[in-house]
Amino acid sequence: MKSACHLGFGWQDRAMRRARWLAPWKDSAVKPAMYHCISRVVDRRFVFGAGEREKFRMFMRMQENFSGCRVLSYCIMSNHFHLLLEVPPMSAGGIPDEELLKRLSAIYTEAAVAVVAKELADARKTGNQSHVEEIHARYSYRMHNLSEFMKALLIRFTRWFNRTQNRRGTLWEERFKSVIVESGIAARTMAAYIDLNPVRAGIVADPAEYRWSSYGEAVGGGTKGNGKKARAGLVRACMSHQGCGFEAEKWQEVSRIYRRAMGLALVGKSGRAQVEKGVVRPQMNTAEALEHGVTDTPLAGIGMAAMLRHRVRYFTDGAVIGSKAFVNEAFAGARERFTAKRKDGARAMRGGASGAKGLLWSMRDLRTGV
Repeated sequence: MKSACHLGFGWQDRAMRRARWLAPWKDSAVKPAMYHCISRVVDRRFVFGAGEREKFRMFMRMQENFSGCRVLSYCIMSNHFHLLLEVPPMSAGGIPDEELLKRLSAIYTEAAVAVVAKELADARKTGNQSHVEEIHARYSYRMHNLSEFMKALLIRFTRWFNRTQNRRGTLWEERFKSVIVESGIAARTMAAYIDLNPVRAGIVADPAEYRWSSYGEAVGGGTKGNGKKARAGLVRACMSHQGCGFEAEKWQEVSRIYRRAMGLALVGKSGRAQVEKGVVRPQMNTAEALEHGVTDTPLAGIGMAAMLRHRVRYFTDGAVIGSKAFVNEAFAGARERFTAKRKDGARAMRGGASGAKGLLWSMRDLRTGV
């Protein structure tokens, strides 16, 4: 029998593995906990064809519907994927039986859900509250949890892929990476960075042309189903700091801000036109007016948009991305992770990421490969 060391996973490695860094406010019902998650195929092999990408997206949506986590932005490439994921806390009183059964139906068969429904009904009928709680606990620990979401998604896809390809073993090269992201400018910028992956790779000129991304699905997926869900996720990514939830009906307005953030030409009209001394000036729509109030300018900075056309290591390895105050707050909430010499958390983003200077900060000071 082979030992764990022979398999390349020594118990020492597992024991020394640090716990994943989660947002200190992860249990807050007010402050969003958002994460940029990345995972790559082992040896970075190109294994995701059209069929594999469709299947991965299907599993992603299934897990989203089950877990209560929300995908704000995503992009599935040929050997890796990116997700911008919001992980809201479980409500203090848990979820009702009806909601539990609805979530179970996202990943289990109708027959399996019927068994759980009967078990719950019997427990309720006999007044056995402890058994009701045990049934809920059987599934709820996998909900509203970043690691459980990613674990289930990766395992489900790996099992399907291995079965169809007649292979065995792991498909992913390492633990998935995650970066804590602030709502507002940071979340919008990260979402745009994710959607621009196929543009940076030279696959398409406009991310709307790439089917396996949040923006491509929002543009081409229609107003119902997953198309609506993609729009709602991007609205949340762009405007959560303004109190917007998952409101797909605001997509037409928010899409202008998003295209501008990606450095793309605007399409359509922003609103009515004003004529001042013979000069026609378009009025800002509601979303653009909100943006104007945040950044004090109705136009996105050229430097930021240009930055997103290149690989930015801070967005995958920076640990925490956001305003200086946000990064320092995350640092204070995880002080035990650092030595006494480290006095604060925020580090300026340099090199190719200097387009975000003064707007975005990183927890890690990356000196090379930016």
